[in-house]
Amino acid sequence: MGVDLSDLVKTREIELKELNGKIIAIDAFNTLYQFLSIIRQQDGSPLTDDRGNVTSHLSGIIYRVTNLIEEGIKPVFVFDGKPPVFKAETIKARVEVREAAKQMYEAAKAAGSADAYKYAMASTSINAQIVQDSKELLGYMGIPYILAPSEGEAQASYMVKKGSADYVGSQDYDSLLFGAPKFVRNIAITGKRKVPRKNIYVDVKPEVIEFQEVLDQLEITRSQLIDLAILVGTDYNPGIYKVGPKTALKLVKKHDNMESILTELGQTIENYEEIKEFFMNPPITDDYIIKWGKPETGKIKEFLCEEHSFSADRVDKVIERLNKAVTETSKQKTLSSWF
Repeated sequence: MGVDLSDLVKTREIELKELNGKIIAIDAFNTLYQFLSIIRQQDGSPLTDDRGNVTSHLSGIIYRVTNLIEEGIKPVFVFDGKPPVFKAETIKARVEVREAAKQMYEAAKAAGSADAYKYAMASTSINAQIVQDSKELLGYMGIPYILAPSEGEAQASYMVKKGSADYVGSQDYDSLLFGAPKFVRNIAITGKRKVPRKNIYVDVKPEVIEFQEVLDQLEITRSQLIDLAILVGTDYNPGIYKVGPKTALKLVKKHDNMESILTELGQTIENYEEIKEFFMNPPITDDYIIKWGKPETGKIKEFLCEEHSFSADRVDKVIERLNKAVTETSKQKTLSSWF
């Protein structure tokens, strides 16, 4: 998902506590996908309630978002709106890949293969019910959420540029293409994490990436960065075969425009102009309000325990933590009012 610029972009590891007092505009779909992929049972199957409904995302929201609030972080979730027309092929391809992965998961699970977990993660998908349940729980927790006109990362990036938030929170590097001044990775999956199919645990820490530092490091402009990404492949196009980030960087530095690059490669890119314009000037909105509220204890417990089979004891404990964190955060003089 998103363009992979990890071979080019230098990140800076930080401690979660360094984000105390910061407003983070979280790419909701990206984060829900992480929860659904990672929070699973040993055989790779997702967490479910007594009726068979997937609840991995709800577990991620109640426990991991509470962790963020305990660190003094003020999250706001930004959900995707309508995708651009030229994303249709990508969406179709992803559905096909996930369906194939689902079939391989079932076969691997039946055979007792260690590959089951890998295929289970690859089969992860988000449906309308998952989105609705996520919004409902966030609302009960007092966490604001916003519906973007189109891509959530584009709206989140705009909010940081505008000063409504301090960072975009996302795993993908697309935030850079949308011009986010600063974004942070790994905020929702910080801590010890097991390497799939291996009895090895690694430390996962938040990583900060700053837009201007990236451009200075690579010695290119934002326009060139977008061209580089389109050559490699984005959510809207497959990229040029055998052109990776390092090759793409050399090409954008060598040529003045994409036309010259494609002439050298003997290739074409469908919808190039539309894709670039979308990254440069994506649909965004100023019609949003960011306001955190007091957690609704009874509704959280009813929603998680009665509707989705969560342990009442565990939910009571996390609600206690959430209420304490919100109260302490609202008392900090360095922060604006929580309510």
